[in-house]
Amino acid sequence: MINLKGIKKIYANGDIQVAALNGVNLHVGANEFVAIMGPSGSGKSTMMNILGCLDTPTEGEYYLDGTDVAKASGDQLSVIRNRKIGFVFQGFNLLARTTAIENVELPMLYAGMGGKERRVHAIAALEAVGLGDRIHHRPKELSGGQQQRVAIARALVTNPAIILADEPTGNLDSRSSEEVMAIFQRLHAAGNTIIIVTHEPDIAGFTERIVRFRDGHIEGDEKVINPRKAQAHVIEEGVAK
Repeated sequence: MINLKGIKKIYANGDIQVAALNGVNLHVGANEFVAIMGPSGSGKSTMMNILGCLDTPTEGEYYLDGTDVAKASGDQLSVIRNRKIGFVFQGFNLLARTTAIENVELPMLYAGMGGKERRVHAIAALEAVGLGDRIHHRPKELSGGQQQRVAIARALVTNPAIILADEPTGNLDSRSSEEVMAIFQRLHAAGNTIIIVTHEPDIAGFTERIVRFRDGHIEGDEKVINPRKAQAHVIEEGVAK
């Protein structure tokens, strides 16, 4: 699903060059559930931007679902982001004046899908995260955990090759965090490939593999022998309780 070879990302600061990533090799297979961890300045955020086609490497190869992403043009990257990648951000990134269903419809709108088809897919995605009874609520009418579940539904709705989540529980309390991780575990069990960036060891413990970055390199890559099972206090099997 993801294959990175010799990835470098170098930023110029005047006459000084800073290597945020320095020769990273990484393979993520289909249906893996991976956490990326590392201290501030380790390169994990740069890695997420490259994985999400929000930035391009200075050197190296990046193949996503068989596509040579490292050599793609800006327009091609935009299409890849829309069709192959579902994003979940720490700050939710929902449009404040639109309803949950309208937020979830956005990726399909950009893809040119018709209104009726968009609505059907959006409702199904919201029901899958336990928000079938909140489709007409605006973000301010939802809790933080519910807003993040809308964001997950939006990420899912185009059936992407991978889901990338950047600190998805960073703005949530422990209960809402576990509910979000329960959704990710269900999505993984259903066959989705998921990569999350997190600084929280407890959150990484819900995944099946932890890749640790330091100083622009991968310093560790380990399987989680017994992943924690997230408890869905509010949602279970996509049904709001």
